[in-house]
Amino acid sequence: MPDEKSELDKSPQQANNGLAGDPDKAPEKTVNAAPATAASPTPPPPPVAPKPAPAAAKPAAPAAPPKPAPIAWESPLVASLKQQYGSGIREAAIYLKDKYLVVDKSIVFDVLTRMRDDETFDYCVDVTAVHWPKREEQFDVVYILYSFAKNERVRIETMIKDGEKVRSAFSLWPTADWLEREVFDMYGIEFTGHPGLKRILLPEGWTGYPLRKDYGIRQQDQAWIKANIGIESGQ
Repeated sequence: MPDEKSELDKSPQQANNGLAGDPDKAPEKTVNAAPATAASPTPPPPPVAPKPAPAAAKPAAPAAPPKPAPIAWESPLVASLKQQYGSGIREAAIYLKDKYLVVDKSIVFDVLTRMRDDETFDYCVDVTAVHWPKREEQFDVVYILYSFAKNERVRIETMIKDGEKVRSAFSLWPTADWLEREVFDMYGIEFTGHPGLKRILLPEGWTGYPLRKDYGIRQQDQAWIKANIGIESGQ
């Protein structure tokens, strides 16, 4: 049995040390914890933008309308001309309601005569030409005829090579006078039997034919301008 006195004589430090060695007798330690702070609220996620509706499919492009094409011109006149001239009638067709004949250059004057005398096409509306430089027969010579009696219009065309001449229609329709002069002036096509074939828009002596496709849009006869006007052209 331990001595009570000796126990009482121990200092408080010694008593505490003795208690510290016994875990069962160790006093509970109070931890002064910092006061808990309220947790910051988590911000709500940003609103999600609604997905755009898928774009509507583009409607299919409408089909291109069919290009107009000539259709065969069948009539007693065409049948009669084919019977008389055979292959000399190269084509007889209707394009956008316009009737036309393509005939060989060797019979074009005869066909024009018949159109005037037998078919009452008494008015020559126009004589013109078209240049196709890549074609062997480079030029179309075109006659547009009108019948007052029938109220009908017909186009007669023929093809010629560069340098070939065509018989003038002046003896059939005097209106062909200036019309053929214009074709001569702009394309260089000559009409035999014309009473005064000379330039009508450009001066005599001008070099070149402006409506040929190989004539530049700004092209001029520089030599003629300098010699006759005395200026240097800026073109």
